[in-house]
Amino acid sequence: MATRRAAVSRDVDNAIAGAMKSKAPSNLVPRAALGEIGNKVTVRGKQPSVKNSNAVMKPSKPVTKVPNFNLKPRPVAVKATVIEAPEKKSSPVLMDVSMRDEEELCQAFSDFMNGVEDIDAEDSGNPQLCSEYVMDIYNYLKELELKQPIKQRYLEGKEVNERMRAILVDWLVQVHSRFQLLQETLYMGIAVMDRFLQVQPITRGKLQLVGVTALLLASKYEEMYSPEISDFVYITDNAYTASQVREMEILMLRELDFDLGRPLPLHFLRRASKACSADAERHTLSKYLMELTLGDYDMVHFRPSEIASAALCLAQKVLDEGSWGATQQHYTGYLEEDLSHIMRHMAKNVTKVNKNMTKHVAVRNKYASSKLMKISTIPQLLSPVITDLAASLS
Repeated sequence: MATRRAAVSRDVDNAIAGAMKSKAPSNLVPRAALGEIGNKVTVRGKQPSVKNSNAVMKPSKPVTKVPNFNLKPRPVAVKATVIEAPEKKSSPVLMDVSMRDEEELCQAFSDFMNGVEDIDAEDSGNPQLCSEYVMDIYNYLKELELKQPIKQRYLEGKEVNERMRAILVDWLVQVHSRFQLLQETLYMGIAVMDRFLQVQPITRGKLQLVGVTALLLASKYEEMYSPEISDFVYITDNAYTASQVREMEILMLRELDFDLGRPLPLHFLRRASKACSADAERHTLSKYLMELTLGDYDMVHFRPSEIASAALCLAQKVLDEGSWGATQQHYTGYLEEDLSHIMRHMAKNVTKVNKNMTKHVAVRNKYASSKLMKISTIPQLLSPVITDLAASLS
């Protein structure tokens, strides 16, 4: 009897379980955690057939069942339709440019770049040369030199005149050599002095103070170990005190708004010399021609990039080492005709210093040393190339 009751009980339980299984909604089949990802159309309530049962991941935690509100889904008819992309309308500008025009533009660009050497092609392995950004850097320097100009004839109507300035620059070249400072320090010091004198009137008694203070500021900016204020006081034969140098330093920084990053001709000369693969003699002669311009009051308004390009172009003419080629024009941004007026001024400076061997000759004596290849004494500087250019200066 008990065995019969147990069998009946099992039959009832099986029947109830079968009924519950048949009433369970079909959309509660376990699925992967992220489901199907892709551009695939799926119909609600249907699951894709999976041949491999292991392809469906079973969740490690029980999935909360969504209550069934007996909402019958609408029948969705799935058709294999092809969606066509909307037709693109060409802009009027593109329609006007034909293939022939594009070929002409490409040909013009090729003609322009013909003969221009990529001087940075072999520098990609040296991160210090910044070959990927060097063109942007020099374009920025050219923009910067326009923002920090030095006016032409800025000393007119002031107590300090151009003769006093020439004497001061000649003395600063000697001080610079005495302290064995970097070349950048000299160029920057004189640029700081000129930018200050054009905005701040100074008596002639304080002109030397302005000069040593400008060299002090440049030393702090460029040098690893700058000379002390007491060194500059000593070099002036104690004409000024250390407190006066500090006061002038504060005044100059305020007038310049602490903006000391004006590009130097040396920066552009190194780039131009690389563009023409200049040797040591040509580069040194270019530096000599550039440094002679520091004392020339008539050349203070020329941009540093112009001075560097003109110095290298004139050095090539003097040494008879080729013409101003397409590569140099491309990397400097100047044609030879653009530099002709500046080269006349440089030739005038060479002629003047060769005729007068006792006045303002600090630069000439500096470049007459064997360390600088005695470049100021070469006979080519007396050639008709220099004299004719100097004579043509109007």
